[in-house]
Amino acid sequence: MKNQRRIPVAVYSAVDKELFTTKIYPLRHPAVLKGVPLGPCLEKWTVDYLFKNGRDKEVKIHVSSVPQMDFLHKNFLYRTLQFGQFVQRASEAKHSEFFISENESYYLRSLGEDARKEPADLRKQFPDLAEDFHIPPYFEPEKFFSSVFRISSCGLQLWTHYDVMDNLLAQVTGRKRVVLYSPQDAEYLYLSGDKSEVLDIDSPDVEKYPEFVKAQRYECILEPGDLLFIPALWFHNTLALQFGVGVNVFWRHLPENSYDKKDPYGNKDPVAAVRALQALDRALGILEELPPDYRDFYARRMVVRVRSRAYTTQSEGAGEDCTDSRHSHLQ
Repeated sequence: MKNQRRIPVAVYSAVDKELFTTKIYPLRHPAVLKGVPLGPCLEKWTVDYLFKNGRDKEVKIHVSSVPQMDFLHKNFLYRTLQFGQFVQRASEAKHSEFFISENESYYLRSLGEDARKEPADLRKQFPDLAEDFHIPPYFEPEKFFSSVFRISSCGLQLWTHYDVMDNLLAQVTGRKRVVLYSPQDAEYLYLSGDKSEVLDIDSPDVEKYPEFVKAQRYECILEPGDLLFIPALWFHNTLALQFGVGVNVFWRHLPENSYDKKDPYGNKDPVAAVRALQALDRALGILEELPPDYRDFYARRMVVRVRSRAYTTQSEGAGEDCTDSRHSHLQ
């Protein structure tokens, strides 16, 4: 989008655990990490190899007649395929076998064995393939929450959303564009739950979403072997520039009791945040008992109080701006 301020995501190389935890992680900004050892997956994970090593496992996939998937309006179908069949179809430009049309797009977000109770874990769902992928040692093993296969057709674009856990997106094969927005720009993103209503971030409907232009757009292109650190609450939108295979690794960086224990996806708001939002809804309901001019006045007072007591300053929330970092590892 032409009128949005565009900021390149900082790129680092030779990132070990000390550099990540002391220099990158505290900034609470996205970062592309290059040259991190991810294991033999970078050479092995061809279409043929994935077909042979995961072929019989059934996976639940998204199928859409258009490449821009919209979770809010569900412009896709859920279907089940054997993993090998899915990989073959997702890697094709046109399909001789299809659910909707020969140009349909495919997306896999792998699930746990019991999707309602168990987080995805590559080691459990795809043990042979998991041996090829090395999880970067940037967090303590007991903090691990999930490892998720993300495989998509060329051209597939996913809706803008946030996650409540820190995560690393490893781009194993293919190229991917990622656009991110700061949590502090949430008011410009027209949220419905954890997702933005603005589906087309490159050519948005500015009459319907006039405030969207105020959101600062962070952007990067992930090449095979790149890692993207996505801090919790940062909104992200992905576009597959090629058929691609990735692994998303999530970990709990808050105390364990902060999270909803019945959330296998790791995307439900923290327990305290849910209680606060419920209290806000009750307060707004009480305001409805007042005449419009009084309701407006006391709503504004509430906004001032929330801003003064709950908003963080730039230094408290995001740390030093990533573009101001100056050390030998920043490219």
